[in-house]
Amino acid sequence: MEQFKGQSRLPKFAVPKRYDIHLKPDLTTCNFAGSVAIDLDIVETTHFIVLNAAELTIDNRSVSFATKTSSKVFEPKKVDSVEADEILVLEFAETLPIGVGILTIGFEGVLNEKMKGFYRSTYEHNGEKKNMAVTQFEPADARRCFPCWDEPSCKATFKITLDAPSELVALSNMPVIEEKVNGHLKTVSYQESPIMSTYLVAVVIGLFDYVEDHTSDGIKVRVYCQVGKANQGKFALNVAVKTLELYREYFAVPYSLPKLDMIAIPDFAAGAMENYGLVTYRETALLYDDQHSAAANKQRVATVVAHELAHQWFGNLVTMEWWTHLWLNEGFATWVSYLATDSLFPEWKIWTQFLDESTEGLRLDGLEESHPIEVDVNHASEIDEIFDAISYRKGASVIRMLQSYLGAEIFQRSLASYIKKYACSNAKTEDLWTALEEGSNEPVNQLMNSWTKQKGYPVVSVKVKEQKLEFEQSQFLSSGSSGNGQWIVPITLCFGSYNVRKNFLLQTKIQDFLDESGNAACSWIKVNVDQTGFYRVKYDEELAARLRHAIEKKLLTETDRFGILDDSFALCMARQQSLTSLLTLMGSFREEVNYTVLSNLISVSYKVGRIAADARPDLLDYIKQFFISLFQYSAEKLGWDPKQGESHLDSMLRGEILTALALLGHDETLNEACKRFHAFLDNRTTPLLPPDLRKAAYVAVMQKVSQSDKSGYESLLRIYRETDLSQEKTRILGSLASCPDANIILDSLNFLLSSEVRNQDAVFGLAVSREGRETAWKWLKDNWEYISKTWGSGFLITRFVSAVVSPFASLEKAEEVEEFFASRSKPSIARTLKQSIERVHINAKWVQSIQNEEHLVDAVKELAFRKY
Repeated sequence: MEQFKGQSRLPKFAVPKRYDIHLKPDLTTCNFAGSVAIDLDIVETTHFIVLNAAELTIDNRSVSFATKTSSKVFEPKKVDSVEADEILVLEFAETLPIGVGILTIGFEGVLNEKMKGFYRSTYEHNGEKKNMAVTQFEPADARRCFPCWDEPSCKATFKITLDAPSELVALSNMPVIEEKVNGHLKTVSYQESPIMSTYLVAVVIGLFDYVEDHTSDGIKVRVYCQVGKANQGKFALNVAVKTLELYREYFAVPYSLPKLDMIAIPDFAAGAMENYGLVTYRETALLYDDQHSAAANKQRVATVVAHELAHQWFGNLVTMEWWTHLWLNEGFATWVSYLATDSLFPEWKIWTQFLDESTEGLRLDGLEESHPIEVDVNHASEIDEIFDAISYRKGASVIRMLQSYLGAEIFQRSLASYIKKYACSNAKTEDLWTALEEGSNEPVNQLMNSWTKQKGYPVVSVKVKEQKLEFEQSQFLSSGSSGNGQWIVPITLCFGSYNVRKNFLLQTKIQDFLDESGNAACSWIKVNVDQTGFYRVKYDEELAARLRHAIEKKLLTETDRFGILDDSFALCMARQQSLTSLLTLMGSFREEVNYTVLSNLISVSYKVGRIAADARPDLLDYIKQFFISLFQYSAEKLGWDPKQGESHLDSMLRGEILTALALLGHDETLNEACKRFHAFLDNRTTPLLPPDLRKAAYVAVMQKVSQSDKSGYESLLRIYRETDLSQEKTRILGSLASCPDANIILDSLNFLLSSEVRNQDAVFGLAVSREGRETAWKWLKDNWEYISKTWGSGFLITRFVSAVVSPFASLEKAEEVEEFFASRSKPSIARTLKQSIERVHINAKWVQSIQNEEHLVDAVKELAFRKY
């Protein structure tokens, strides 16, 4: 017995082949009973069977193992549940014979409120609150629903039967083969599934409407949602049908199940989950309402649907061998979701927006407390924390870098052969590299190991020396420290024109690029063309000045303008470049109109504004004045009212620019926003406040709320209470926290903990204004016990820590945070806590360096009052 404790993996002497699962949830008492019969192949002589089970009550008398050949029944002499390791150990008096037998277990459990395992979600129907039963098993929570081999490599087939209230919809991975109604209950049996991992098994029981369509090869696709919301499922349905057809071509393998259901769940911790044939979603990621959803919501639905459907091949059909390779699943699905969305909606220019994914990856990976893409996972409790920007965003970015290096056609061909080879089984990262290496004759393994097996990424410094360019790589850290990583870097560069391109692999610390044709003297040189490489670039002063000029003259693509700005901001934070030079560069973007570039300019301005308020409060008004003048050009071009036939990107940009001007305290914007908001309060269908403008108006209203005049805050709460659209609710939660009055911040934080806010949504209200930092920290400490109890068993707890701790900028505060968590940390928040404290240290050093900058005052005043 002792030898099985504390192990990261189950012993391999028994291999599950098939599960026959019968579940009987009771939606009134929120308990469930069940039984499972598992076809097991005993492959080594043993007295034990060890499998996963957690938070289940096992009926010891029901446990038995019967061999198929002799029908002999073995009953265990001991049945032990080890909660710490989430395992069930069955010890038998005699040796179990090698070969196939059937293990039978009866059990009971609770439909929990943790949004994992077999849990309950609530909804309203005809004014009455009701329960639904839902599963969420990734990464390791199928064991909370039935005893199983809960590891991705233990694939088996699943035969599922449910007892459910006869008036409800009962769904699982496969189509229904039989339904027997017996009074108030019905027994529903489903087709047996193809071979798959336990984390992809799914069950949903509740009251739903649906819309339906078919792909050209006859796959039935449905979108299920709460009664009365069926129309909101049509957009996702259309995306799903087209995406399935697109992937069938791209992967050269048809979708492998007879149906695909997608369902919106009111309480759902993640964005969505790719269960085979029954994909579950947050409502905000699946439903789109023409009247009340913004353009950004529409885009999110498309990319999330494309992401989850990519998993039906990459993840479900071919599955990672262990959680170390999680990034393969998530990074790949993220990358390919952009490929699909771009194909369906080319006018969205989604590959330009992909840079936001890269930036998030670069931001997290610039920390010393980052982790490699491939992480050794030793215990189930560690898995949640790697569902982060490294696995998803850095993962997607290095795949894009590799695809760009190998070429789209070779990449696709090699991928299709990889999927054929590993269909219905498991693969490791190396298996994908081998397939790509065979397809391209390039050293893919060697190239990619430097990106997946070590954390971090390089900054490539470039300078002109006579007839050559000198390239030097070193690990980039936001703290300004020097790391010792080294990479094989695919360098791409342009000389004064996109027609003059060169590329090479930078394999050493320093490498010269000989420029025989005299290109180095051209008007500009851009390295990392279109930002396809996952690295930063630092130019010498002369090259940087040439690029500033090229931006002003509108000679560079939007992806390159984005990259120059983003790298400059990162270098400034790491104290490798002055704030003066960053602000001067920002001044070159005064006539910028591209959505993605402006969106990044806005987020950089927020961060610079915050750090400047800590470092040089005397300059804050000038800096705000400068930012206002930066955004006015495009704000005036766009105006407040949507124009006939304008692009999706203009709709998204208008909301972001006006929100930024409201936060900067621009009087005209605040007044216009408040005027439109009052028209909206009187009439919710007024054309004066379409969905794309609501966030800007809500934020503007909150800028004027104070303890002595709370009317705007109360009006927003009224809208929150009256809407049943999740997207509207999260819009409001995100706006409340922008108020500059600390007392109101406290009210809005307390509101997050009330029964009016679903647990999944509380995190949307944590990004408080700078004035509310201390209030939020005190609130977190005062409520930590409740927060830890409510969110502590899932990954949402990490958002509380990072949102409240990261914005600080003093070493004293970092110490205070460490002291508070010294006795309160636990494995699920350990990594996030270290990262958040590191960010406080980075901010503190950045503040000091800004305070010591010599020419900052003159530069800021000049930028604030410059006339164009």
